[in-house]
Amino acid sequence: MGARSGAARGRWARLGLAQRGPIDKTIQTMLLRQLYRSHYEARRFARARVLALQALELDVLADVLHQDAARAALGERDTEGALSHLRRAARCAPASRRAFHLWTLGSLLFLLHRYAESAAALDRAERWSGPAARPLYRAHRALVRIAMGERPHDLQSVVDELAAAPCALGYGRFVLGHLAYASGRWAVARRYLDDFVRASQSEAALAIALEGERQMAQTTMAAMCSN
Repeated sequence: MGARSGAARGRWARLGLAQRGPIDKTIQTMLLRQLYRSHYEARRFARARVLALQALELDVLADVLHQDAARAALGERDTEGALSHLRRAARCAPASRRAFHLWTLGSLLFLLHRYAESAAALDRAERWSGPAARPLYRAHRALVRIAMGERPHDLQSVVDELAAAPCALGYGRFVLGHLAYASGRWAVARRYLDDFVRASQSEAALAIALEGERQMAQTTMAAMCSN
């Protein structure tokens, strides 16, 4: 887990899995996840997906492994497969992780322009979430509603709440940037979206997972530059 490269991560995972004798199921699952990561970061998505499914058979961290399988499926452009895995992740997740999986589901549906489904998933994510992540889920749902042609009456308070929260960093920049763009505050939008694009490329796995959001952010910034 502390390997400094995908190749090293894969090498150590294979060594662990090749040990003679029985391996604890949790350790075996974690080794398979590290091997999955090495393939995912190298964009060998089909192999990564097989490893995620193999790890699922051990029945340890099933929700996390469904999330892994979903990311690999997206890499293969299998959006329906990815959505199926995310729904299963949300169903089998412990309460502490259910909101995250529902939010991830809503995020993907938003990128696919399936706004009604996205809003429903984000609404459930907000209900299951703790206070730390709730401002992000609420603001993301507001963004979806704007895409549906609505104008949330509490939009400014939603924006202010997210901007003041720790979850405004990272993915929060993507949401805040697009909310600012929808409100005509293009200078603010450009700053948020530029921050998001740079942060989304900070590590290989994150860069792959956020390709859809990064493309949308870059498209939005290009639209502002052309007007």
